[in-house]
Amino acid sequence: MNHNDIRRPNIVLILNDDMGYSDIGCYGGEIQTPNLDRLAANGLRFTQFYNTARCSPSRASLLTGLHPHQTGVGVLTYDMGPEGYAGNLGKNCVTIPQALKASQYKTYMSGKWHVASSLTKPTDTWPLQRGFDEFFGTIIGAGSFYDPNTLTRGNENIEHEARDNKDFFYTDAISDQAADYIREHARRHAGQPFFEYVAYTAPHWPLHAHDEDIAKYKGRFDQGWDALRAERLKRLIDEGMLEPEWALSDRDPTQPPWTEAQEKAWLLRCMEVYAAQVDRMDQGIGRIIAALEETGQLDNTLIIFLSDNGACAEDIPEGVTVDELVNKLMIAKARTRTGEEVHFGNNPNIMPGPENTYQSYGVAWANLSNTPFRLYKHWIHEGGISTPLICHWPQGIKEKGGIRHAPGYLPDIMATLLDITGTPYPQAWEGKPVAPLEGTSLRPLFEEDGLDRPPMFWEHEGNAAVRIGKWKLVRNYPKPWELYDMEADRTELHDLASRHPDRVQEMAAQYEAWAARCGVLPREKVLAMMKEQTSEPAFWEKEGE
Repeated sequence: MNHNDIRRPNIVLILNDDMGYSDIGCYGGEIQTPNLDRLAANGLRFTQFYNTARCSPSRASLLTGLHPHQTGVGVLTYDMGPEGYAGNLGKNCVTIPQALKASQYKTYMSGKWHVASSLTKPTDTWPLQRGFDEFFGTIIGAGSFYDPNTLTRGNENIEHEARDNKDFFYTDAISDQAADYIREHARRHAGQPFFEYVAYTAPHWPLHAHDEDIAKYKGRFDQGWDALRAERLKRLIDEGMLEPEWALSDRDPTQPPWTEAQEKAWLLRCMEVYAAQVDRMDQGIGRIIAALEETGQLDNTLIIFLSDNGACAEDIPEGVTVDELVNKLMIAKARTRTGEEVHFGNNPNIMPGPENTYQSYGVAWANLSNTPFRLYKHWIHEGGISTPLICHWPQGIKEKGGIRHAPGYLPDIMATLLDITGTPYPQAWEGKPVAPLEGTSLRPLFEEDGLDRPPMFWEHEGNAAVRIGKWKLVRNYPKPWELYDMEADRTELHDLASRHPDRVQEMAAQYEAWAARCGVLPREKVLAMMKEQTSEPAFWEKEGE
């Protein structure tokens, strides 16, 4: 495709939060996602695209085309001292909107930021200071969908807008603001292309959803996680997304068979609310698509959809420290907008969904969400890093309903956007040199499958991997390296490390060289720094979580 053939495309980059590989309809799931399914049916689905296993690192990598440690966001948005763990986007990286300014893009963001350590005071790591012309959303990483902390427009806190509006719901607000930006852009800047980043918090805990959305899923999950995992795998195979020889991974060993599960009514309600969260997001994506259609911009807009990590198995324990959630971490408020006390923790006597609850859906349902893979958010096994990736662009992608099996990961997104817009990668920002781009453009995949690419690397809190061609070397810290043939065994059931010790040694050496170059620290040092910053680690940071 010649850059001169068409006007530079608009770009809508949609990222959701803590959703598994196989939850949405077009990836084999039970959740009703007609708008995402429409994009997939008229665009491309990628089967081996990867994120970075955790909220903040994934966002940092996505926005900059670098590995998270290079950007200053090695774990989360805690300031833990060394450059790669400052909890802020550093000055040695540039964001997609900053880069696209060279191609005259207007830039908009609606949703979750979560790459700045300062949650209340604007700094040079906030959205407007990192290339966005307009911003509406939250600076923090999680919170109530009815009354979110750090709700911000531009650089101004606007939490009162949620507090004073009984109909406020954050997923809807993100969607409606994104649609409004599109319409306003068409009115005021019709001659310019735009980049819009839509960053949902759904379906991250807490489990908050509308009754009418929850009701749509009554009975849908009654078969339980075992039967539903098998059904999902069959649909994925039938769709040509996965290979029939890839066996379903075992149920998480900490979880019972569905037939032996206790508190089934509560467990089902948890999954029903989770599904409703994704459903509500899809409804909003439909309104974004409608805004593009109304303004005549859909055909020349590249829409990209993906998730920031695999499904989340974090179990919010009953009796979790409210002071920590409310005061230290700022991811919750102690009372609802009407003054009711919020009930924190997974108490089976309290059904999730309303504003006065704060729960998560737990390990077994996360295992379903990541079908057919094992492990979850935090880990670098396939369950932790595999994401749906949908690309829709009628003027730039001719194939409708295509599937791409070539692997890729988050640094590739910036490389792709710069490629299709003809934008140079910046060499410096504010007089400081910028780290070289780490990604590989996916643009050739818009034409046909297959892509020669350099090795891919990951690390999060000691969990790590390197993938070279069909081989993946992966570590569940502190266990030894495991080796898998991803063409024969993508569900990672047959560790070949003992049969190929030379390959393990060679790939581990490449990983160590990458880790040294990118500023990755040993997990022991990271944990020590975290304990210095938080006297009591959050429930999701504790050993074994």
